[in-house]
Formats: sequence, structure tokens, C-alpha cells
Amino acid sequence: MSQQVVYIDGQFVPEAEAKISVFDHGVLYGDGVFEGIRLYDGNIFRCREHLDRLYDSAQAIAMKIPISKAEFEEILAETCRRNGLRDSYIRAVVTRGPGTVGLSPFKCPVPTIFVFTAQLRLYPDEYYRDGLTVITTAHRRYSSDSFSPRIKSLNYLNNIMGKINAVNSGVQEGLVLSREGYVLEATADNVFVARHGILVTPPVYMGILKGITRDAVIELARADGIEVREEPITQYEVYTADECFLTGTAAEVVPVRVVDSRLIGEGRPGPITLRLIERFRAITTTDGLKI
Repeated sequence: MSQQVVYIDGQFVPEAEAKISVFDHGVLYGDGVFEGIRLYDGNIFRCREHLDRLYDSAQAIAMKIPISKAEFEEILAETCRRNGLRDSYIRAVVTRGPGTVGLSPFKCPVPTIFVFTAQLRLYPDEYYRDGLTVITTAHRRYSSDSFSPRIKSLNYLNNIMGKINAVNSGVQEGLVLSREGYVLEATADNVFVARHGILVTPPVYMGILKGITRDAVIELARADGIEVREEPITQYEVYTADECFLTGTAAEVVPVRVVDSRLIGEGRPGPITLRLIERFRAITTTDGLKI
């Protein structure tokens, strides 16, 4: 199998040569930011929005990305070109860079930047047809007054612990609650519920990641005349919903069939969910950056 080409710090190299220092603070402390992006038929979906979030995350942790967004766009596109890809997952990572052992980021003069691609299919087709089985995880989200979940940082332990809980329970995903008991999101995706034709998703201020796919789905729903509300939801609202689905870069729009042993609605993807899956897939090849 041929090796993919990876971009790292100004060079495109075979993946076996793509290495970072063991003293990089991204490795030592999870100090850095990243984005997961999709390439659909030669179109980097919502590339600008992903880069805006990447640079905002870096700004929030007092890290300056040493290249412009336009330069970063070209790196993403060229990584795909060099790998001969038309459809792919793209991971863009900026770490604090190598430095001394110790927490201070000021001992890391130059951030590390790398970009790679991967073939990713988060869920098989049957889950888009039949829906996921989901539990509420035992691991609550850390308080947003200590660290903003809007920062897409390299430290994903809170999410990972929730995913371990879900996998060990024999289900595909887990819902994460706030310390107050509100439903925030899944371990890797945003969450929506529909009831009486109204779509509801938790607001960003509750402590969730402002998902790129989430925003696209809200726009598509409103364009179709569906009322969308961004307001707190509880487990009760999920259990009694007519429909529930998750959104994310890897998952796209995926229905939820069961939550905590409760069948959602009629136990199959509902009309709003199916319509938004169709509408979302229709824009993936046109909304973004052509490589």
C-alpha cells in the first residue's frame, strides 16, 4: 500500500517521515487545536468556516498560527491533490510546538502545523437507515466557566471518557449532560430533537461546540420553513421527541432510534430527519472550496 503524503511545517512528506518532537507541548499537555474537515467530490466543505473556528480556537488559547488563512486553505487543497483524493476526511492540527518540559507555552517559540487525510466512514449505511442506539453517559461535561467547549482543543479526554462509557454499554453513541443535568451534545456530535414539527437544539451558551454541520442544518431547516429553536433541552425532551438526530463532520446527519432504552417517536427516522439528510448531502459538493 502506498503511503499518503502529509504536510508538516512547510513540507509535504511521506507519512513515515511525518514526525513531531516528543517535547512538543501538543504531545506533553494536549496544548493545541485542530479541525476535522470533509472533502466531497473535490470540494472542501465549508473550508472558510472551519478555518475561522481553528483560528478562533488558537486565539482563545493565546496561540498565534504563523500562516494566513489563505495559505492554510492552499495547504489543505494541496494535501488532497498530492494524495489524488476527491473524497476524504482532512485533519488540520496546530500544536503549541516543541519547548522545554513545563507548562509555560512561552517556552515554545514556533507552533507545529500538520495536515493529513484519511478515509472515514463513521457509521455504516444501516444506521442512517434505521438510526443509532444511544445512552446518556455517566461523564458530565466540565463547566464552561473553566474552559470553553467552543475551543476545539487537542485535549478530548472528557469526550473520550464518554465514548468509552457508550462503547462499554454496547451502543454507538452517548449523550453528555451539563453539571446541571441539561443535554448538551453527544461525545462527538451536536444533538437535535423534533416535536410537533419544531426543531430544537441546545444553544451555544450552554457549553457546546458550535458545530459547522450543526450551523448548516439550522440554515437548511429554516430555508425549508421549519421552525428552529436554540434552547436548553432535558432528557425528558429527548425521550418524548418525535425525532432525534446527531450532526457532525464525520457523522454528517445521523438519526437516533433509541435513547436509554426509550424508542424515539415511531422507532425509525422521521420526515424532518430524512429531509435534512437529503438537503445536507445536496450541498456538500458545492458549499466550500474547490481544490
